[in-house]
Amino acid sequence: MGLEMEPLLLAWSYFRHRKFQLCADLCMQMLEKSPYDQAAQILKARALNEGVYIEEIDVDQEGIAGMILNKNAQVPRPGTSLKLPGSNQTGGPSPAVRPITQAGIPITGFLRPSVQSGRPSTMEQAIRTPRTAYTAYPIASSSGRFFRLVMALFEYIFHHENDVKTAVDLAALSTEHSQYKDWWWKVQIGECYYRLGMYLEAEKQFKSALKQQEMVDTFLYLAKVYISLDQPVTALNLFKQGLDKFPGEETLLCGIARIYEEMNNISSTTEYHKEVLKQDNTQVEATACIGSNHFYSDQPEVALRFYRRFLQMGVYNSQLFNNLGICCFYAQQYDMTLTSFERALSLAENEEEVAEVWHILGHVAVGIGDTNLAHQCFRLGLVNSNKHAETYNNLAVLEMWKGHVKHMGDLQRSYTAAQKSEAAFPDHLGT
Repeated sequence: MGLEMEPLLLAWSYFRHRKFQLCADLCMQMLEKSPYDQAAQILKARALNEGVYIEEIDVDQEGIAGMILNKNAQVPRPGTSLKLPGSNQTGGPSPAVRPITQAGIPITGFLRPSVQSGRPSTMEQAIRTPRTAYTAYPIASSSGRFFRLVMALFEYIFHHENDVKTAVDLAALSTEHSQYKDWWWKVQIGECYYRLGMYLEAEKQFKSALKQQEMVDTFLYLAKVYISLDQPVTALNLFKQGLDKFPGEETLLCGIARIYEEMNNISSTTEYHKEVLKQDNTQVEATACIGSNHFYSDQPEVALRFYRRFLQMGVYNSQLFNNLGICCFYAQQYDMTLTSFERALSLAENEEEVAEVWHILGHVAVGIGDTNLAHQCFRLGLVNSNKHAETYNNLAVLEMWKGHVKHMGDLQRSYTAAQKSEAAFPDHLGT
């Protein structure tokens, strides 16, 4: 007969294997039998947190205060704002025009959470409300076990319930209980203030925490505040101060590279990404961004080396082979071009990815002068995704090249569809 595992150990095993829902369910069963089992309480809270946890350092969603600041802000000087980036410093010819956002910022070679989530466009979208109510447990002692319970409770309220007001109240009481000597609680208060759009108050908390204990995450949080206040130069100086305390820290180097990238200073971006690779040559973001920069700097063969590194790292997806295919084409390695695109099509997980592959194949067809093949590729892309703005735009251009001016109705419909697609994706410009 097999031996049954202790329920708490089994729940912990589920947690270690990232089966968070199973862990939470088992903890709930234990709490039904023993409601005051503190180990089960903490483990359940951690499992629920991990199921919805998002790294707050990377996500940058603008709140109400940020929207008001942007609305009332004056036009800053070039090179001192993320809203008005400087001119491109790369220069030289390129195999394809680098796509940019409506703000003039080049599209990065790496999809970050802040880029993926986007910013709210209305006040209603900026307001966040808690999903459900929470049940607090009685506070009976001031031991180390009590502090662990309070920390777990705070993270549960903040991350899972998204009840920022209650979370900041709990953090304020805990800070007062620790006689304002616990830097961790000050950081949590700063996080709450930031999510509420109270950037100046968040800045005070993070600065106070840094005076007590210099931590990398605190530097990152404080820099995030300055970026939200559109003070990239201050954020850069802060990152460099952090590097003086933590030399070679790749998260700080990545932070500097991201700011330079949003300021359209591509040369400095590449410099710091190379510093990141000196510390960790498998860092995905730096590798992808350097590869993208080499491609748009008319060096597709160099970009190919960086994208092939992902294959050595075990990455195997449609986006990678799509990039490999277009790099092989511009590097005149035609024997690998179609093979890469075939792999990209076979690995595509949804219709949008299939449409993107056909879109790039259409560009390849244009490059070899076969406009009929390009037209078919773009049409196949629209069959899979009828909201692909760039494909609509390129189809319209092909019609103009063919001299089908008499079909202005079809041409107008193509541009109308492209405008509708751009309305769905306002931060991306078609090429």
